[in-house]
Amino acid sequence: MAAMRGGAVASIHSLSIPQPRRPNPTQIPIPFKEENTQKPQPNDLTPFPSPLRRRAALLLFLLPSIASSSAASAFSFGISGPKEWLREQKKKAAKFVLAPIEASRKSLSDAHLLLTSGTDSEVEEIEEVRRLLGSAARDCVPEQRNSVVAFQSRTGVEVCTFSLLVKNAASLLDERDPVKLEAEARLSDVVRSFSALGNLMDDDHFHLATDRDKLRDGLMDTIGALNKFEQGIKDCLGI
Repeated sequence: MAAMRGGAVASIHSLSIPQPRRPNPTQIPIPFKEENTQKPQPNDLTPFPSPLRRRAALLLFLLPSIASSSAASAFSFGISGPKEWLREQKKKAAKFVLAPIEASRKSLSDAHLLLTSGTDSEVEEIEEVRRLLGSAARDCVPEQRNSVVAFQSRTGVEVCTFSLLVKNAASLLDERDPVKLEAEARLSDVVRSFSALGNLMDDDHFHLATDRDKLRDGLMDTIGALNKFEQGIKDCLGI
């Protein structure tokens, strides 16, 4: 009986006081190390921490100077800029720019030949000379403009072909450039020559040989003024 009681007591004691258990090494928790997952903000003013960023900053600093030196090198090797390119294009189009001058010179030469040969009647001859002179003047003489051209001139539209040639040829020159000023002076001479021819046509009727001689001389003077004007345009174009 005593043995049974002792065993019962031992059983109760073993149930009331649990025996310590050894921890399993594979179940020992490892302390969690918190990582910094915060992304850098775009307005972060901290200096570049990495060599890559330092190189990027250096490149951004050097870009303006590299671009300037590249542009200088390009021009030193003869690469043209916009102004030089336009000047070359004007030179290539010189034949078309000078075409109105050549056409006017031919009309004046035809009028001179007509007055010299005298193959037509006096009335027909006068009318043909008048037509040739009107064509050669290119609307540059105010007194010889028709109503439509005169109206355009009054509204501020440039109608004188020779004046338009000067503006086109000298568009890349400064306002006070001597070459441009010389071309404008020669333009004035041409306009005066055509105006003088118009006055001769109005005053004389070609009954006398002297009248015809004065008109022929005026035609030659105007051709000479046209030749000088053409050279002024060429000087503006650089040819």
